[in-house]
Formats: sequence, structure tokens, C-alpha cells
Amino acid sequence: MRVRRVVTTRSGGASRPPFDQFNLSALVGDDPAAVAANRRRLAAGVGLPIGSVVWLRQVHGTATATVTEPPEQDLADTDAVVTDRPGLALAVLAADCVPVLLADPSAGVLGAVHAGRVGAADGVLPSALAAMRRLGARPEHTEALLGPSVCGACYEVPAAMRDQVDAALPASACLTRAGTPGLDLRAGLREQLRALGVTRVDTDPRCTVEDPDLYSHRRDGRTGRLAALTWLDPN
Repeated sequence: MRVRRVVTTRSGGASRPPFDQFNLSALVGDDPAAVAANRRRLAAGVGLPIGSVVWLRQVHGTATATVTEPPEQDLADTDAVVTDRPGLALAVLAADCVPVLLADPSAGVLGAVHAGRVGAADGVLPSALAAMRRLGARPEHTEALLGPSVCGACYEVPAAMRDQVDAALPASACLTRAGTPGLDLRAGLREQLRALGVTRVDTDPRCTVEDPDLYSHRRDGRTGRLAALTWLDPN
């Protein structure tokens, strides 16, 4: 089986401004019909049945769900999801936060994580890896993709907040392009993965604030969400 990964952009969908065009979140105020159409288009575009994609209602927490079949609706109050079922796609939404896609190909176990500042500092990624281990995954066999997010050069925060996050997520503290206190969540998550035994880590270098093809709440305020999804292709 092959591990598949897709990260969407904001182009080519049915959503109107300020969510234009390919918003995949049902929680930002977009027309529900447009969101449903975009989700159908995504599933069809990657060759999946619409009902095989697992969507989350994320709350910047650490709750991790283990799924064995497609749920009837978006999973409430959940920021990470894992599975060992081929053909079941796991999706997380983001517009500056870090979408993390995890896979142990040898065990056939996948995870998808929404890691924003709060969830990353509180341990959503270790929560997801622990759930994957319960399905048979091993850290030394696990691969990770850190998707597009706000980069450290663009993510200015108060110094006290930077220090608080860095205490929980070492290596995340940085300076912005302007020389002010900042956070590089992907750097902190890479270090956390290494400490947990996951050394095969790829990073999508795109910054959501800098790239107009991506959604950014920090840049635009009211806007849509991109999706990062992964699944095991049994073919």
C-alpha cells in the first residue's frame, strides 16, 4: 500500500469572497453548499468517495480520535485523528497553524494533526503519536510532513508568550523579520518529533502569510481554510 498526501490551495472552488475559492471548513461562516461542493470536488479530484474523508471540528486542543470507518459527520472537539484502515482519508484544516501528516507505512498506520500555537504547546502531536503506537506504529518507522503554515519571520508574538510556548515546545522561539519576538512552530515540532524518535521529517517551506495562494487568518482575518489529507491507497 502507498501513503498518499495532498495539501490544497485556495484556487478552483465554489466559495465566494472572503472565502474564495476552495474553502474546506464548515466553521468559518462560508455558505454550507459551497463547502460541500468543495469537499466533493476534492474527493473526486484525488479519486476518493466523498464519504471516505474524515473531517474534524478543531478547537486548538489535544483530543485525538481513532477511526475505523467514515463518521456520519465532522468529528467534534478533535484536533488529531489516526487510523489503520486503507482508503480512509484523514483531513485537517489550517490557515496559519501547522497541519502535520504522519505515517508508519510498514504498520499501515496514519495520523493527521492540527497543530496551532496552543495545541502544539499542550502536546497534540505526542497525543497523536501515542494513538498511532496503540495501532502498532513505531516512531522509528514513522514519517512526518509539516505542511504550510505561518513562518517564524512572520509570526510576531509578545515576548512572554514566545517564552511560554518555547518552554513547552523547545526550539520554537525565534525573531521575526523585524527583529521582534516570534514563534517558528514548525521548528519546535521538528525538535519534538526528533525527541519522540521520529527522524524522517519533511517540511513544506511555504508560508501561509507570504503565499497568496494559501489561506492565512493572520493576513486576512475572515477567510477560508486549506486542507491537508492523507490516506493509504490499497491499489
